[in-house]
Amino acid sequence: MNIVMNTQRYAQMIDGKATAQKVLEEIKIEVVGLKAAGIEPCLAVVLVGDDPASHVYVRNKVEKALFVGIRSLEYRMSAETAQEVLLQKIDELNADAAVHGILVQLPLPDHIDETAVLQRINPMKDVDGFHSENVGGLSQGRDVLTPCTPTGCIRLLKDTLGNDLSGLHAVVVGRSNIVGKPMAALLLKESCTVTIVHSRTQNIQEICKTADILVAAVGKPKMIDASYLKPDAVVIDVGINRIQENGKNRLVGDVDYEDALTVALAITPVPGGVGPMTIAYLMKNTLEAARMQAKQI
Repeated sequence: MNIVMNTQRYAQMIDGKATAQKVLEEIKIEVVGLKAAGIEPCLAVVLVGDDPASHVYVRNKVEKALFVGIRSLEYRMSAETAQEVLLQKIDELNADAAVHGILVQLPLPDHIDETAVLQRINPMKDVDGFHSENVGGLSQGRDVLTPCTPTGCIRLLKDTLGNDLSGLHAVVVGRSNIVGKPMAALLLKESCTVTIVHSRTQNIQEICKTADILVAAVGKPKMIDASYLKPDAVVIDVGINRIQENGKNRLVGDVDYEDALTVALAITPVPGGVGPMTIAYLMKNTLEAARMQAKQI
């Protein structure tokens, strides 16, 4: 693919809010079609504890489900809930044919084994894409439910560069199970040449400067500045970091946005970039889960 050079040296902002809204409108139409066929997509969200951020996330997810016409169920449990009680609730939701997607909001209280909980969810209802069956399927290039954030990143890249990403060199900064690893797998599925860099990588800056696509998901505020970027790279900033700047609290990404603007072809802002795409693709996964399960009947 030929990337048009940014001769003005001022990057295009990749508007995640606008793209997420477009995705939600697409889903809304598809949900109408499913309902006409007698299938009402349903998402069950389980929230354990009183983490304020988790409550905000759950409220946003429920609002978006209402917008696209997906039925949502909420199950709120106290922070003292025993692991076995949570697992029993997951078993109930797995057995309920009317529920197509199950999401257990993370993080969980310390006494609950996160892996045991995520593994208990039926892989066909695992709309977070965290079950090992789905993780393995993604690594094999199979069509499975994939993690929402990296899948949303792929949509942003395609809307920016076109549907054919093949041959482009993508560097992923970070190797987390939630973003870094699945992001790399999805980019490989798109026939990109993929490099992952992390805390033990030598010459990170030099490697990043070879990237046509750079995805930052490392959790370090403004770690990536213009000196890390190849001219006209497309930058996807997954980081969300709260910092104090000039006496005020600010949300910033892993990329120094203002500095990167002078070099990149296009870049996602924080906030308003990747974040809205995550919830949009949760709705998309719920829709796909409903379709998958309908084929099993």
